[in-house]
Formats: sequence, structure tokens, C-alpha cells
Amino acid sequence: MELKQLVVFQVAAQESNFTRTAEILNYAQSTVTSQIQSLESELGVSLFERLGKRVILTEKGRRFKQYADQILALSKEARSEMGEGDEPSGTLVICAQETQTTYRLPPLLHEFQRRYPKVQLVFRPGISDADIRVYLGTGQLDAAFLFEPPVSSDTLIVEPLCNERIVVVSHPQHPLVNMVEVKPEHIENQTVLLTENGCHYRRRFEDTLIDEGIQLAGKLELGNVEAIKRCVMAGIGIAALPEVTVEEEVSQGQMAILPWTGCDFDIVTQLAWHKDKWMSPALSSFIEVCKEIILDKTNTPYMTEKQPM
Repeated sequence: MELKQLVVFQVAAQESNFTRTAEILNYAQSTVTSQIQSLESELGVSLFERLGKRVILTEKGRRFKQYADQILALSKEARSEMGEGDEPSGTLVICAQETQTTYRLPPLLHEFQRRYPKVQLVFRPGISDADIRVYLGTGQLDAAFLFEPPVSSDTLIVEPLCNERIVVVSHPQHPLVNMVEVKPEHIENQTVLLTENGCHYRRRFEDTLIDEGIQLAGKLELGNVEAIKRCVMAGIGIAALPEVTVEEEVSQGQMAILPWTGCDFDIVTQLAWHKDKWMSPALSSFIEVCKEIILDKTNTPYMTEKQPM
């Protein structure tokens, strides 16, 4: 059994597609197929069921994946530790949401790469909250940025970095702009632009309107924050978005923040890693730079009520 085979198996298990696995690893598809077949032959079991272009793990495959993840995580730690000199080096795999990647991380990444050029950062976007927890536990992620209410966990160490103010925005000429306060009932018969379904602040905003029995003119779900901002500026509807994402447009008069007095959103940017994770010099340095660059220095108290993970 070779580490190369385990890497191919791990990626194929995540992607459920041999073609996509080949693209990610820069292999020919025949190489991926050959590596999986060789591994199955050595183990004497079928690891995947082939369903057309898709492949899914068999029961044996799911059990074997736990071992493969552990072996690869230990291998990565061993290589990193043996390669460490006086300066942190190696690879860190980090997960971050769109808002953090676009608006919070650029100054962090610039400073981290300046200080630690031997550390390679690999970012994996688009991972669900549930999968983030799993990947941190199996070592497929070294750390992850969370964008949600404050959390506590028995398995993860979670470091709050900064409170994120969520604002309700509209076109600057929208009638609601001139109101002293905007309550949920004022959203009646408005079109609301929504982020993806798993978004915590979208869920809080939507639940508030549902609880108040608000009837909307329409709901439009869009794939990303930038698309929502463009629709707001075009006067298509209103939206709840992180303030950090709309600061430039508001300052330029392209968008207005409504005086919303409805729900509080309680969203915090947090950095999480597994409590049993080996704290390599690279990971330790990354955490310290995160605290230095992103940590809220306004002395605004963090919310103490935490959601269990």
C-alpha cells in the first residue's frame, strides 16, 4: 500500500468522480483508475460502487477511508516536522467562506506570506458546516474560518476573531431609506435577495420575517454576495449582508444601509482547529498572525452565548 494510492483514494472519495479526481491531482484518468484497482486488489475488497460517471464508497470503502485519512494526516505531520528548521515550512490546508476570503483574508495572507514564505497555504472553499467539522477531525483541514454565531465544542478549539455586523441594504433611492426605523412589517411586499441556503444570517433574517407573518413580493436566491450587491444596486430588492462587504458601495452612494430594528444577527468570524491537532510551527504561526491581523481590537465584547458544535 502506497501513500500515492491513499491520496488518490481520499480525493476520489471526496469528489465521487474519477475524472474530477484526475483533474485535481493532474493525473490521467487511467492512472486514477489503475491506482484504485490496485488498492482494491491489495485489500481484497471493493472500495467504490461505479454508477455511471459517479462513484460512491461501499461500506468497506467508508470504513477504510477513516484509516486512510489518519495515515495521510500522520504522514503530513511527519514530513512537516522532519522538514522544520529554524523557520516554519510545509503546507497548511485552510477553509474559509466567501466573505472572509474576499474581505478579511487578503491583508492576513499578505502579512503571513511576507513572514513565512516557506509555508504554502491551500484554501478549500465551498465546504458545508457539517463537512468542516468532519474534515477538521480527520486532518483534511488544518484550520477553518467559521462565519456564524459564537460556538463551543468538545472536539474543536474555536478562537473568536471579530464580530461581524450584518446590515439590511437597499438602493439609495428606496422608500425605506427615509424611515427613522425599519421593522420586519416594513418589509411586507418587498423583494428580498438571499444568500445560499446554509447561511446563518440569511436563516436568521428569513426566520424573523416568517415569525412576523410577512408576505414578500418575491425571494431571489443568488449564488454569492457580489451578485446580490449588484442586484441591490440595480434596485431589484433589499438584502441582509455583512457590513464589511458593502462599505465601499455605501461610501460611494451606490447602496444605503437601512435603519433596521428587527432581529440581531450575532455573527462572528472565528478560527477553529481540532483540539488533538498537532500544533506545527506553521499552524501555530498562522494562528498568531490571524489574531494579530483580524482580531477585533475595538474592545467590543464578544457575545457569551455560544452554540454547541
